[in-house]
Amino acid sequence: MGQKVNPKAARLVLTHNWSSRWFAKDDKKYKEFLLEDVKIRRKVFDKLKAAGVGNAIIERSAGKISISVQVARPGLVIGRGGAGVEELRRAIEKEIGQRLTLNVEEIKRPELEAYLVARNIADQIEKRFPVKRAMLQTVDRVMGAGALGVKIICSGRIGGSEIARREKQVQGSLPTSTLRANIDFAKVDAKTATAGVVGVKVWIHRKEERLGE
Repeated sequence: MGQKVNPKAARLVLTHNWSSRWFAKDDKKYKEFLLEDVKIRRKVFDKLKAAGVGNAIIERSAGKISISVQVARPGLVIGRGGAGVEELRRAIEKEIGQRLTLNVEEIKRPELEAYLVARNIADQIEKRFPVKRAMLQTVDRVMGAGALGVKIICSGRIGGSEIARREKQVQGSLPTSTLRANIDFAKVDAKTATAGVVGVKVWIHRKEERLGE
């Protein structure tokens, strides 16, 4: 069962929450809000790639949009006197044509955020770093940060090979079928110049924590 759905989707409300928190009254509004969310996240992740952005939480209430951006290096986002935040806010407002509020939150342990770990591996693959070594070093770093288990899978024309293959590294416990297990998941594409796209998937089993506790 645990292999057939996104681990985060299966654990909504238990250990994870929605990244978009709003309710649409009809299909038309739903489509508008969804398209705006896609544009916002695309702009945030493109602009803040160097800052280690992990997630963008979008909330809508009383016609107002509030965005909380979670990053590993908030200093790069805020800038001198908050100029960086203002610049990002104006760029997003220009993209969607609406006023919004923007908050920046620091990720305390980036080594335990699946998206940041997968993005780091993808960046190394794009720079032609040996894939297996990158995976082994990442596994050691994640386990050293306090994870209960980690699994990394890279698939594609690894190392520029003619035939696509898959590399896999697993360490610790990863109970994907246990819904109370706090498992973070992310999938990132590494776009290489010579070997096309290499997919990177990361599962991280973190210590149990339930929402609302």
